[in-house]
Amino acid sequence: MPEIALIDRAVIKVSGRDAERLLQDTLTARIAPDLEGTGRWFALLSPQGKILAEGLVSRAEGAFWFDLPKAAKDDFLKRMRLYKLRAEVELEDKTGQKLVGWSRASPGEGVTFPDRREASLGYRVIAPEAEARQWDGDATRFEAARVKAGIAELGADFAPDQQFPHDIGMDLLGGVDFEKGCFVGQEVVSRMQHRGAARRRPVVVKGQARLTQGADLRCGGRVVGTVTSVAGKAGLAIARIDRVSDPLDCLAGDVPASLELPSWASYGFSASSGNGDSA
Repeated sequence: MPEIALIDRAVIKVSGRDAERLLQDTLTARIAPDLEGTGRWFALLSPQGKILAEGLVSRAEGAFWFDLPKAAKDDFLKRMRLYKLRAEVELEDKTGQKLVGWSRASPGEGVTFPDRREASLGYRVIAPEAEARQWDGDATRFEAARVKAGIAELGADFAPDQQFPHDIGMDLLGGVDFEKGCFVGQEVVSRMQHRGAARRRPVVVKGQARLTQGADLRCGGRVVGTVTSVAGKAGLAIARIDRVSDPLDCLAGDVPASLELPSWASYGFSASSGNGDSA
């Protein structure tokens, strides 16, 4: 069996006759039968288009399974209970009863699905607490892979109601379905998409020494962001890419650093890349 690292996440199970319709009408991602056996990035937005909750969703055992940061769990449940009204939908908090693990290879147990955002992010598995006791509790390898892939996470990299989906690359990684029609916050997100208006984007920070979480990120003497998640000499930041004139000449606090774009990025540095403003 592949090695599985336990990661600190919440688990929500959503089921019922109207579950697919409710989720399709409220979340950013495409919620459909093709979720069986795979994972898709999703967000629940405010009416102003900012992220209140985000994570991965899959379909298995006749239900939708949500793997999301614990910091987003309570608000996600509260809002979804309001949105469901009289719909036949059951929302169950399985956190504690079910645990979330991460593996580079398919573990072949529990509710298992690949993280399609980036190949190095491997697989997620959701299993009963008793079955998960043998998992490795050290999530260092997962965090290093996430930072290297440039995947920002609510709680670790930003607070609720601060960032738009474009700011963390959801528009490029299947987290937003621009064809399905209305969802909460859809008008704002669609307007940003059509205007090409994203100046804030994830970047990978490479330091010459160990980076410090919370350090200001400066390029050409201008603050372009803040280092959030850190894995040794590598870090993650949601940066103003239009302010970066030379990505090889930056400072993360007092540490000389360079910036790299994630492998999946289709954007570039500096105002000449043609990016607009996201806020």
